[in-house]
Amino acid sequence: MSLNETDNVIVSADRYNEAGLFKRIGKMMKGLSMRRDSREYKEALIELQRLSAPLTAILLPTLAVIILIVVSAVSGNKHEEIRADIAMNDDQEEKLEEIEPPPEMEPPPEMEVDPTIMTDVPAVGNPSEVANAIVSNEPVTPKVNSIDAMQMIKSPVTMKSVFGSTRSTGKRGAFTRGGAQYGDVFTEAAVLKALRWLKHTQKTNGSWDGGSAPAMTGFALLTYLAHGETPSQSKEFGYTVQKAIEYLLNSIEYDPDGRAKAFKGQDGNQYSFPIATYALSEAYGMTHNPDIKYPAEACLKRIVDNQSSTGGWDYKLNKASNRDDTSLGGWCIQALKAGKMAGLHPDGLDECIKKAISCLKTRSYDEKIGFKYTADSKGGGGLAGVGCLAMQLLGYSKEPEVRNALGVMRDWLPSFDPINGTNKSPQYYCYYASQCKYQAGMAKSASKSDAELWKKWNLEMKKLYPPSIITLDEKIEDANGKLQEMGYWQNKDQHLPSKTMGTCLAALQLMVYYRYLPTTSLKATDVEVDINEAAKDASEVGVTVDI
Repeated sequence: MSLNETDNVIVSADRYNEAGLFKRIGKMMKGLSMRRDSREYKEALIELQRLSAPLTAILLPTLAVIILIVVSAVSGNKHEEIRADIAMNDDQEEKLEEIEPPPEMEPPPEMEVDPTIMTDVPAVGNPSEVANAIVSNEPVTPKVNSIDAMQMIKSPVTMKSVFGSTRSTGKRGAFTRGGAQYGDVFTEAAVLKALRWLKHTQKTNGSWDGGSAPAMTGFALLTYLAHGETPSQSKEFGYTVQKAIEYLLNSIEYDPDGRAKAFKGQDGNQYSFPIATYALSEAYGMTHNPDIKYPAEACLKRIVDNQSSTGGWDYKLNKASNRDDTSLGGWCIQALKAGKMAGLHPDGLDECIKKAISCLKTRSYDEKIGFKYTADSKGGGGLAGVGCLAMQLLGYSKEPEVRNALGVMRDWLPSFDPINGTNKSPQYYCYYASQCKYQAGMAKSASKSDAELWKKWNLEMKKLYPPSIITLDEKIEDANGKLQEMGYWQNKDQHLPSKTMGTCLAALQLMVYYRYLPTTSLKATDVEVDINEAAKDASEVGVTVDI
């Protein structure tokens, strides 16, 4: 074979060798650059068709990856901040220890209960003043900032079943649906007239006229709280309540060691001190805002510390006296009970309550009149209700002294005139009698006689109070701007003929249906059990813990 023949064989063999991809692409690109009528150009077109499929399989995924990389790079520069606000549901409650509730009242029909929302009270203590006091080693006196400083802050502590929730619109409706045991539309209408009159007559500093400003303000505040009105929940009366709380807090006078010693403007015998303390304790119980806790507890502490050695209290909270005034002691006991149910436990509270019960049973009790005015007196008129209610509220409703006092009040009926030989303070006596008869007559274990006595009292109360309220010609706007009537009850009390006091005492009687939880079986010494039982009973019975 010649050399030329060998070369031809090699060339022919090369035609059967498959060129690589890149060589083929290069040859194709070169051919596409030739003249269109050339053989190389036509072969390049054929090659292009052959390579279109593999090129597409490579280029499309590559392009997709590039696009994803670009998009990720761009979006990666944007960091969206996601905020999560965690809020405590108003219906969440601190779980109270479950115990077996004592049988007390027959519950009314189940109603929708509005959640209790904590309200607002003034902050106590200015940080800069406290800091300066520490530096100078001077005693720190608690002071109150404007209530606006805490206006929108809710307390994290909720005791829905103990205070306030059963004073909601729904629950008030359940207890004012009519019937011999309950209120009705007329009692509620009268109460609203009174609340609007109190709003109209409140002074710019938050107090009321009619006697000692702290006492009258305490009565008014108790009246609003009984109706479930609080600063943050009441559109119509919230600001009125706010000003009243602020006035009382600003009226407390402290000694250099920070202990409460008086209320500015109090009466000479200092009845106003336990009355105002009672109102502040209940205000804390319905709001559980921590900013009201110290002032209320400081006032309660003074009551505890100034109990006499025999278990009572005397004018000016004079600890050295053993006079044991039942009337003054009644307000002290109501304040202590309200504070206890609100979770305010000043040192010595339990022992104080034990001594108070002992005093009522041994020094203040009188078989003929129920309870005496003082330990050494022989009379007391209408004070049977004072001692009776005090023992009922502290868990001693079945004691013989209570049963006897209810017997003394058996024939009493609501009145603006002297009751059964008493010569003054009829509304003051009725205020206590209505509560005593309610406690006895509405208990689940109530005797037929007690139940009938309560029904009789209640029917007479509904006949007397709503028609006798003095309605003014002048009207006041409600929360929606609609004009509404307002009115007051004229107190015929010879001792203190105050429109404010008389109006509050009558209105409080007309709210006894939903203001109270029968506490007759609660033991005075079992502080935590007391609160737990009350919470469970309140959720079942539908009436609120109060005194």
